[in-house]
Amino acid sequence: MSTSRSRSLTPFDPNQSLIAVIELSQKAWLVAGIIPGIERQPLKKLEPDENELLKLLERWRNEANKAGHKITRIAVAFEAGRDGFWLARWLRAHGIEAHVIHAASVAVSREHRRAKTDRLDTELLKRAFLGWLRGERDHCKMVAIPTLAEEDAKRPNREHEALVGERTCIINRMKATLTRLGIRNFNFKLKKAAECLEQVRTPEGEPIPPNTLAELHRDMERRQLVMEQIRQIEKARLERLQQAPEHRPNVMVLLLARVIGIGIETADLLVQEVLARSARRGALFGADGLARRKRKETPRERALPIRQRSGAAGNDSVGVALSRVPKGERLGQMVSSAYRERPWLAQEDDRRPCAQTPHRALALRPRWRCA
Repeated sequence: MSTSRSRSLTPFDPNQSLIAVIELSQKAWLVAGIIPGIERQPLKKLEPDENELLKLLERWRNEANKAGHKITRIAVAFEAGRDGFWLARWLRAHGIEAHVIHAASVAVSREHRRAKTDRLDTELLKRAFLGWLRGERDHCKMVAIPTLAEEDAKRPNREHEALVGERTCIINRMKATLTRLGIRNFNFKLKKAAECLEQVRTPEGEPIPPNTLAELHRDMERRQLVMEQIRQIEKARLERLQQAPEHRPNVMVLLLARVIGIGIETADLLVQEVLARSARRGALFGADGLARRKRKETPRERALPIRQRSGAAGNDSVGVALSRVPKGERLGQMVSSAYRERPWLAQEDDRRPCAQTPHRALALRPRWRCA
């Protein structure tokens, strides 16, 4: 199956292809189909059960066979959403071509208010999916379906982000509580902040009211729990890097962490969330993927070993093609000597005032200097 994100490159034969789109919801699935040789376009409501869906597709296949159309291809699509990618992986494991549509890529009329029901949504998905299967651009775009391991690798970063946001909400809530009493300069990040609350006085000289004080103590305990969970995630990340430094994603994390201004946290986020998408297309983790995207190789260059090609990564252990970058501007010229052998020492670099944003850190600009 040859495909791209914006259009299908596999020849589409409508007389031998069974098409189905699914509108997923928490309580029911609405499945709409296009069956060769059958004039009606069936619409079936199912319980959220993958086995029932498989039985429905097999029944539609038998109907097409009875109508004189031998089905050689079953293509199923649904929008990316709450259910994630498990259904697409399950369908592919059972020999069915499954795709996940990027929800924002489906064109919707904005001229006036329109009715929105599951039945109308399936009709919209069918038109977009058929255009994609025919190889026409701009009908919709597909989402890359990750493996279960790739999905699981993203969980620590996303949980860490959620916990940091929760910590910020707790601190803001405590500050707002004290501001309501006229207290503005109390620092909740102090180790003895809970003890100091007893000594805090309002501008009128009154202590903090008992119910408000109890609320603040509960919020501080909640903040301590969140902080402990954040530390556990960061500790587990460092242990994973130390136990398997030769694992390909870990090698990439350690390489990015050597850049000044990028800590382990940001490096791991870049590898799992950003660079992994390019890796599935062979753009970054391939030995010469990036160079091939920039220019075509001559037959003589293709005959050479990878390390001798002009667009290859050379001695780069991760396979990131840097040969197009002048030697004086490569990562090695910007790495602090303290982090060369132990890059996990840069764990706190993400929180420094001078920390670079990811897109600037990857720019490889020569004006950066060693620490």
